[in-house]
Amino acid sequence: MQVLEPTREGTVRLEGGPFRLENGAELPEVDIRWAMYGELNAAGDNALLVCHALSGSSRVADWWPEMFGASGLFDTSRYCVIGTNLIGGCYGSTGPSSIDPRTGKPYGASFPVVTVRDMVRAQAQALAQIGVRKLHTAIGGSVGGMQALQWAVDYPDRIGRCIAIGTCPLPAMGLALNHLQRQAIQLDPAFQGGDYFAGGKPTGGLALARQIAMISYKSAGLLDKRYARNPNRTGTEDPVRSIEDRFDVAGYLDHQGDKFNKRFDANTYLILSKAMDTFELGRGYRSEAEALARVKCPVLLVGISTDWLFPCTDIRALGERLRQAGAHCEYAELESDHGHDGFLADMAQLVGVIRKSVWKDSPQTGWRMEASAD
Repeated sequence: MQVLEPTREGTVRLEGGPFRLENGAELPEVDIRWAMYGELNAAGDNALLVCHALSGSSRVADWWPEMFGASGLFDTSRYCVIGTNLIGGCYGSTGPSSIDPRTGKPYGASFPVVTVRDMVRAQAQALAQIGVRKLHTAIGGSVGGMQALQWAVDYPDRIGRCIAIGTCPLPAMGLALNHLQRQAIQLDPAFQGGDYFAGGKPTGGLALARQIAMISYKSAGLLDKRYARNPNRTGTEDPVRSIEDRFDVAGYLDHQGDKFNKRFDANTYLILSKAMDTFELGRGYRSEAEALARVKCPVLLVGISTDWLFPCTDIRALGERLRQAGAHCEYAELESDHGHDGFLADMAQLVGVIRKSVWKDSPQTGWRMEASAD
């Protein structure tokens, strides 16, 4: 599949001086990288904000290509699809590998903890500066879905629809797995307390963190179907012969770790996974119920049938709390054997699930703001 190139992309520096975070820390300046597909209309209200997951970027079509084109959801002849790289990221926005203007060196370990609410506030300010007055829709999966929900709570007058896929506050199992991933990075001798920019990078720790994550993103059934108890597929290794010789599933995990090291930063992994942990819609409000009562736009929550990182039961429970708070919230389920990764691996099926829930009429007429009939 040919990847669609952005119509425009760039970096915007947030105005107004230091950016104050929820925990009281300040960043002296914040840059947000953005990419745009299609054209923003004169009213600045035809934007579809696509929020990326933990390891994504502002270039939406690079990682969600099937959402574009005739068979996808994003009609760039009518709508302006926008992605931004999160604050704390490593794809152009201010993050741990950025230069701290106070020291002239990379932030490294000194980069402060940020929350999803911080990320969305920076995102909202960046979008306003490039002319987006109101979002037609905010959509995302995993950490991207957290952002979409945070938009619906914090900026109820600036969003027309929220679509959150495979997401809710992370349950204890997810918190535990994220803790182990961060430990894997921090215990790598090359991590150097997070200030590794002058020497070798903690590739072993980051690779192991990614491998733990990949297990949580897939279902047990899928791993059995693909790898079973097969020996390494090169046929040159026998797991009985030595500790180092692998089963096929171990080869898959090692490959994923190696690939990840070529494109991601270890400190960013710590920052974004911690933001994932601390996501709570009630943060900054007296209660979650008060926060959810702020939601004005229709919300679609999509669960993934084999997702054990963000279980469907937890997502349905969030939907019920939204309805109890007065929000119009629908729930739909993606049948996928890919586990949490279903929102990336089964894009064609996901398109169908969203279309069925969102559109009241044929997809040729485009997206509709009003909620679908119950």
